[in-house]
Amino acid sequence: MANKASTITPYRQIRASYDDDTITVYQAYSEQIAVPAVKEQRLSASPAFSHTRMTWIKPSWCWMMYRAGYSYKDKGQARILALRIKHENFQKLLSQATVTHGQQLTASERENPVRVQWDPERSPSLKVLPYRSIQIGISGKLNKTWAEEWTESIEDMTETAQMLKKMVDEGMTGEDVLVARSLVPTERVYEIPDELRQTLQTEV
Repeated sequence: MANKASTITPYRQIRASYDDDTITVYQAYSEQIAVPAVKEQRLSASPAFSHTRMTWIKPSWCWMMYRAGYSYKDKGQARILALRIKHENFQKLLSQATVTHGQQLTASERENPVRVQWDPERSPSLKVLPYRSIQIGISGKLNKTWAEEWTESIEDMTETAQMLKKMVDEGMTGEDVLVARSLVPTERVYEIPDELRQTLQTEV
């Protein structure tokens, strides 16, 4: 997760790989779900995919590595997928979010179909960094739309994740080298409107 924007990273900030049209986010699934999803370019291609469970997306590649143990954590996270979503739809998700810190939610907050958590960012070697990374949970109300309409492309990144672990285990932890080898993506600051900054409580 190469962050070249500044020498001091704000405590809460969205960093991601993106182009003019889409932003890339990551999820980990079992082979049963991931293989059909990639083949048919639709997350819900497998009947094992659940529309009723909250599903979490992560713009940070390194946080995805931490969460899934580079794909080795368990069978349910054996495949790492990169999914592209249009900026307008990504920001629609954010606009419906409630930020959670383990607190009791109000009735109106519980009605929001999206949950946001700010968790410690990780380095390629999974070291805890002194700033936060956004995790976005999508509930049943939006899960079907996300899975069937909003994913522009789905790519299996499992081999890249496993090669990254191999390099880290061999002591190659320099981020510039890992980026050059396409094992860590370049992630830039993802700017959002002030209204969304307030919704996501980025200023703490």
